[in-house]
Amino acid sequence: MIPKSENRFSEKILLNHKKLALRALLAVVFWPSLFFFWCLGPFVFFLLSTTSSEVCPRLETRAEFLAAANDTLPMLVLQNLIYAVPIVCLVLWNRLLPEPARARHIITCIKLFAISAVLGALWEYGSSLVCDGYGQPFFSPAWRMTSYLPIANLAVNTPLYVLVFSLGRAFSMREDEPAQGPGETIS
Repeated sequence: MIPKSENRFSEKILLNHKKLALRALLAVVFWPSLFFFWCLGPFVFFLLSTTSSEVCPRLETRAEFLAAANDTLPMLVLQNLIYAVPIVCLVLWNRLLPEPARARHIITCIKLFAISAVLGALWEYGSSLVCDGYGQPFFSPAWRMTSYLPIANLAVNTPLYVLVFSLGRAFSMREDEPAQGPGETIS
């Protein structure tokens, strides 16, 4: 018969190993998504979501042009859902290892991400409307102001990227095991 104290100890070790495995799984999702979605993704999605230069000259009426721009909206929604994967990983990591200081930083990340998503969507949708068929000014000149949004987006994304990277690094490091002495084995 196993004493209760040893049984509790083995349950605690098993729980720690499960948490460690979940943290590792989140790291496997977080780091590639951060690199591919946040570093390479904007170039791909920008090419897919805006009205291409080949399509613009073929649009003759305002209705055709607006329909082409509105067709980019599902791609913008998909883009923001994919971009949210690293943020979701941070939230799940925080659920596994709750820490108030990190939770405040994650809330800041969520707010910066929401601002960045709105600015990015306005920029991409606005750049679709700026491309007018045959030089005809179909839309308000206010849409031309969206060409300045990448500067604002960069000002928001720089602290967001740094904060998400540092949080990801902190969460994916192994902190829950005590340091091993020489000759000790991993339990």
